[in-house]
Amino acid sequence: MQRLSGLDASFLYLETSSQPMHVCSIMELDASTMPGGYTFDRLRDALSLRIKAIPEFREKLANSPLNLDHPVWVDDDNFALDRHLHRIALPAPGGRAELAEICGHIAESPLDRRRPLWEMWVIEGVAGTRADDPQARLAVMTKVHHAGVDGVTGANLMSQLCGTEADAPAPEPAGGVGGASGWQIAAGGLVRFAARPLQLANVVPGTVSSALATLRRARDGQAMARPFAAPATVFNARITDRRNIAFAELDLDDVKRVKNRFEGVKVNDVVMALVSGVLRQYLADRNALPGSSLVASVPVSVHGKSDRPGRNQVSAMFSCLHTQIADPAERLKAIAQANSVAKEHSSAIGASLLQDWTQFAAPAVFGIAMRLYARTRFTDSMPVHNLVVSNVPGPQDPLYMLGCEVKAMYPLGPIFHGSGLNITAMSLQGKLDIGLISCPDLLPDLWEMADEFAAVMEELLAATR
Repeated sequence: MQRLSGLDASFLYLETSSQPMHVCSIMELDASTMPGGYTFDRLRDALSLRIKAIPEFREKLANSPLNLDHPVWVDDDNFALDRHLHRIALPAPGGRAELAEICGHIAESPLDRRRPLWEMWVIEGVAGTRADDPQARLAVMTKVHHAGVDGVTGANLMSQLCGTEADAPAPEPAGGVGGASGWQIAAGGLVRFAARPLQLANVVPGTVSSALATLRRARDGQAMARPFAAPATVFNARITDRRNIAFAELDLDDVKRVKNRFEGVKVNDVVMALVSGVLRQYLADRNALPGSSLVASVPVSVHGKSDRPGRNQVSAMFSCLHTQIADPAERLKAIAQANSVAKEHSSAIGASLLQDWTQFAAPAVFGIAMRLYARTRFTDSMPVHNLVVSNVPGPQDPLYMLGCEVKAMYPLGPIFHGSGLNITAMSLQGKLDIGLISCPDLLPDLWEMADEFAAVMEELLAATR
């Protein structure tokens, strides 16, 4: 067995019927490259071979009523691919609206915790093509629980399902984590629970030091945006169990052209500026633009920087989007400066602080805190942050998913009560693929927001001339 870290388990504890904690991706595939031609059975057989080499897809949660620590991963001895792989078809005309609508419905439902926490949906009929068409287009939507992946580990899992050649052979089968009885789970949990006072004694000094450093940084104007300082918007409210999805695609060379024009600006700064410009225009068009800057929560990978166990190796920083600045170039420079300060502040806090504190939190604490927050007026009037923005680097070489060439990959993260919008970007084969997910009760016109990315990209390019 393999025990979940506190951070891994926190995504289980935060989950409610209206707040499922899985991450998704939508891949658009060209099935004409599949050796032998596309059939669902052929794709299923190829997936079955690859899953034998990826133990994470065959592991499920296990727990014991006597366990004083977090649950564990164990091998699912009754694993059946048909419980996770599904096949559906788009209604005509099979365009982006139909695809996004079906994917929104798929994203709404939580994963079954009795089984490995993932699903894959093969969606046929994209762009009006038939499954037996030699030029068939497919979409594949994956759902994986956040307890098992963060942005980096999720991308790694997807890369194991893919290859750089259409006929790449499947890797060799790999063993899993094994099984565990209820007593083994409880005994291991008791040992870890008994060690918590010592762990807490080690965490407190670092926390105090980080708090004092934050106060000094705030005094000197060198601190990241603070939580609960974000202005309220239409997407900062209690969410329902409904989801809507939209996506956009930009040329990565355009992003790099903007980056190269301004000294000290990075690709991630340009991505944040794109998001800022889109939100500014969207809210201004509705006479709802706050006078102060929107604040984004930005996941920060600590892979290689932390020696803590767990599949989620991530921290977070709060970044000002400077949506109050009208000029695109000035807004970009302000965002780059704010991101630089936020990164320095985040690094000073310590890569493992979030992981350490979540290790001590009991399931009831997470659940009660989230339910209380969702029921108060603070979800509307005092959001922790406005939205989550993430940028995940992807491969630039041609990529094949089970023999089908990947044309686009739109990542989608979870949304939260009080923060009902997630925008995640992934660079892939010279493109920047951007996935947006929200709650239609808050943002019924999400496509209008997605379509604004092209216009904002043109504004930034104009600022380079």
